[in-house]
Amino acid sequence: MKYFLLATAVSLFLTENLLAQTPRTNPDRLHSNLMTLASFGKNAQGGSDRVAYSTHDVEARKFIKDLMQKAGLEISVDFAGNIIGKKSGKNPSMKPISFGSHIDEVPNGGDYDGPVGSLGAIEVIHTLSENRIVTDHPLEVIIFTNEEGGVVGSRAIVGALSEEALQVKSNAGVTQAEGIKLLGGDPSRISEMKRNPGDVAAFLELHIEQGGNLYNEKLDIGVVEGIVAIEWWEFTFKGKANHAGTTPMNMRKDPMLPAAKLVLAVNEIVTSYEGRQVGTVGKIQAFPGAGNVIPGEVKVNVEIRDLSSEKIWKIYEDLEQRAKEVASEGGIELAIKQIEVASKPALADPMIREIIKNQAEKMGLSTKSLPSGAGHDAQEMARIAPMGMIFIPSKDGISHAPEEFSSKEDIANGANVLLQTILELDKRLK
Repeated sequence: MKYFLLATAVSLFLTENLLAQTPRTNPDRLHSNLMTLASFGKNAQGGSDRVAYSTHDVEARKFIKDLMQKAGLEISVDFAGNIIGKKSGKNPSMKPISFGSHIDEVPNGGDYDGPVGSLGAIEVIHTLSENRIVTDHPLEVIIFTNEEGGVVGSRAIVGALSEEALQVKSNAGVTQAEGIKLLGGDPSRISEMKRNPGDVAAFLELHIEQGGNLYNEKLDIGVVEGIVAIEWWEFTFKGKANHAGTTPMNMRKDPMLPAAKLVLAVNEIVTSYEGRQVGTVGKIQAFPGAGNVIPGEVKVNVEIRDLSSEKIWKIYEDLEQRAKEVASEGGIELAIKQIEVASKPALADPMIREIIKNQAEKMGLSTKSLPSGAGHDAQEMARIAPMGMIFIPSKDGISHAPEEFSSKEDIANGANVLLQTILELDKRLK
């Protein structure tokens, strides 16, 4: 018994000593920087108007560059306007471990969404510099351009930003190409910056959970399994427009009836499958759209999200069959088209997931594996590198709104897990 107690005491001493020597980020500095960033574009409602390419965005990027330089990063702006910060490693022949997020917001958005990951990444570099830690791999912090307006910066990095996309108008009222110029980029040379698989050793992104799983279950860290695929379809039901007052009910060819049945079917069919898939009808259009006219045509937009594209298409096939049935019952014509391939699934790398989980638990933090139902820059970066994401709780699961909030402690936990994951990856990827 005496020897057992002695061994236990030695083990505890070594564990505590090891934890004391483990570098930790500075929570006060990180939170202070986050609150300063939040001041750029703060509106009277308490939300953020720092949409990409706005004056607020341009000014905030100056603040971010200054922080990055103080942390010890070598700064540049690529042709897409991404801010790139580089820290040399012991072995310059190694590919960089990259990490970061974005600082632009949706209109009247919150203060934590992308900024937690961006400032958390800068804080990691600052901590490494203060502790004179030099990794074998070069490190690279990326602050991506216009994530909220279509993951523009990350799509450019992986060579997936088309000429058509550059002409799309942003929330700031300028085209993507015009906005990129405002940020110091050169849209005419974006094709030159494409990176290929293997050009990045690994990519990590720290982010608030845009959902309530962690907060409701009082958990510290989310280990992201992957980022879901998103598919959209437009179901068009065609009947016959006619006067709402003079057309008897039994003589109508009303396309709104099968459309309504399809809306109910989306919920019924999606929930009939096991898993965390979601289906949404977020847009319905009736034509001509007058209150005293039986519509002649109704369009229903259906979105399905899941980590498995195969499951998404199985659900779609069930919905297609049901749509044909309800249209046929009322003598209504049906046309279906896929609007576009919104995004493909991006699975997190199993080794990175294991490292995130282990490092969090070493710090005494609780974890949960879960998918991301929202898109992120990490989804694009997964095309060229092993990818991992770290989630922290967001109060009541709120995001993209002024009420968005993550505690100082949760933000610090996420930054420390990011730091330790990078250090462990640096060893493992050799």
